[in-house]
Order: sequence, then C-alpha cells, then structure tokens
Amino acid sequence: MILAAGFAVLIGSRLLLGLFEGPSSALIHTAVYSWHPVEKRALPGALITSTAALSKIVLAPVPNYPVVVYGWRSAFTAMCAAGLVWVALWLTTRSPGPYGAQRTTDPAEDREDDTTSRARWFVIFHTPTFLGALAAAFSFYPLVSVILTWLPSYFEAGLGHSRIEAGTMFGFPSMVALVVLSATAFSGDRLMARASAPGSIGGSCWARACWSAAVTLPLIGTPGLVVAVVSMGYGLGTVVFPLLNAAISEICPKEQLAGTLGVFLALMSSSGIVGRYLPGWIIDRAQSPASGYALTFQFLGVAVVAGAIAVLLTVHPPRDARRVQSALDLTPRGKV
Repeated sequence: MILAAGFAVLIGSRLLLGLFEGPSSALIHTAVYSWHPVEKRALPGALITSTAALSKIVLAPVPNYPVVVYGWRSAFTAMCAAGLVWVALWLTTRSPGPYGAQRTTDPAEDREDDTTSRARWFVIFHTPTFLGALAAAFSFYPLVSVILTWLPSYFEAGLGHSRIEAGTMFGFPSMVALVVLSATAFSGDRLMARASAPGSIGGSCWARACWSAAVTLPLIGTPGLVVAVVSMGYGLGTVVFPLLNAAISEICPKEQLAGTLGVFLALMSSSGIVGRYLPGWIIDRAQSPASGYALTFQFLGVAVVAGAIAVLLTVHPPRDARRVQSALDLTPRGKV
C-alpha cells in the first residue's frame, strides 16, 4: 500500500493480512496458557480479550494524527514499524512455560512422542463441551460482527445522531467490555475452580444480559438510553469468550491445544459472515432503518439464549477431559 496503492493491492493485501493474522488468537492463547495451570486460565484469557477492547478505545484513534498531518501512507508506515518492533520483542522475550507442550532438540524424538500423546481430532471435536461452546460462540459472535460493522450506521440512520457523534459513540461498547472484563478477570478463575461446568455460569449471566438488552430496544424511546443498553448488552456478553477458551483448553491434550483452539476460533469467526449479512437483509425489508436494526438485535438476542441453553446442557470440561484422556489411552501409535 505504501509503494503501489490501488484497489487490487488493497484487496489483495487485506486478504493476506487476514490469512496470516487468522491463527494469531489461538497461538497467543496457547503461549499464555503454557504459563498457567488449567484452573488458572480464565484470568489471562480475560486480560487478552480486554486488551482487544482497550486497543479500540486507545489505539484506534492514534493513526488519525499522522493521516491528517502527513497523509494516509504515514499510517501504514507507522503500523508497519509498530509490527516490526513487536516481532523483535516477541522473538527476544518469549519462552515456553511449564504447562505447555514440552519440546526437545531432536525433531524425530518429538514426532515419536507426539504419536503417543495425541488424541484423535474426531474425539476432541465431538465432545459435548466443544460442540456446546461452539454453539455459544456461533450465537454471540454475529452480535460482535454487527457491533463492529453496523453500529455507527445504526447510531446515525437508526437513532438520528450525527456522523461525528456516531463515530465517537462507536467506542462505548468496547469501554463497557473493558470494564466488565477487568472486573471478571479476577473472578473467572474462582468460577473455574468452584464449578464443575464453568461455562454454564458464564453462559447464564451472559444470556440474561444480552437477551434483556436486545428485546428491550424497540421499547426504548430515548436514543441515549438505547446506546447505553446496546453497550451494556455487548460489554456484559464478552465475558463468555475467556470462559469458553479456558473450557476448551481443559478438554484437549496440551500438545493439541493450539490446533483445537485454532479450529474453534476459525469456526467461530465464520459465523461473523451471518452477522454482517443479516442486518442488511432485514433493514432492506423493514419499514424504517430504526425498526430494522431493532429487529436485528432482537433476533440476535434470541440466538444468544439458544446458545446459552446449549452451554448449560453440554459444557462440562472435567467430564470431557476424562473422555478424551480415555480415548488417548486407547489410541494406537501413529494414528491420531
């Protein structure tokens, strides 16, 4: 983009960015989880998720200054430099923790050990915990996509705010998410330790918050209160992500954590396609933009309740960890 800007370059580079950025979340969680036992992973997971919310509030406006002063290419240059600095820091400071997969200096020995310590992917992906967590993620992630893609348009076309006001309020849901994640970061590990099915606790609280926010939107006549309700529903719902990731990390062998999280997060992200397409389809057929957006949020609220029911009925990491371990013990050498 810096040297040869154009529409084809923009699309191609954006596709490559998404391709190489895709595995980052699974790898980040795997690296951080290697320093924490299973029962202590809700806290680091919440901190990772909260930094994403923090970046939207603090870092997203930063490139605006060089764009205004030096032109849009300066923003790409600054982000490129920041990425190189991060890579240097990562390569010089990162080391595997005591709770991750241990590797030796002999690749052949690693391959031999892997064949005896891996479970079949089919067994992991068909556990009730994995499927229930996936159902919850599929129900909530479209709401995240709607917030990130359609929220400024909703504030402007649906609620009558100006474009500047809509852009400013775009960060409100992330602010609420940051506060909620910071508060739950220190209680998440206690939930994991006290409950046999940690996802069920987060699932029930998250469902009530999101469903209540979604179904009440058409009944609220004050635009400012609508913004507050949307922000609270989204912010309170984000607690589900660190709990689900921690639950998934508990059921699989540590050697397969990155792959399991990678598949889970990839399937979860694919549900965002629905979240980006659904509002446009509904709004085009609604009587007004405001009613179309309200109906979209109501539909997503019902989906969240369905996902929470799936969590309550299926997610039980200790049980499914034993199931995977039993299959692991029966796995013939070389067949994973």
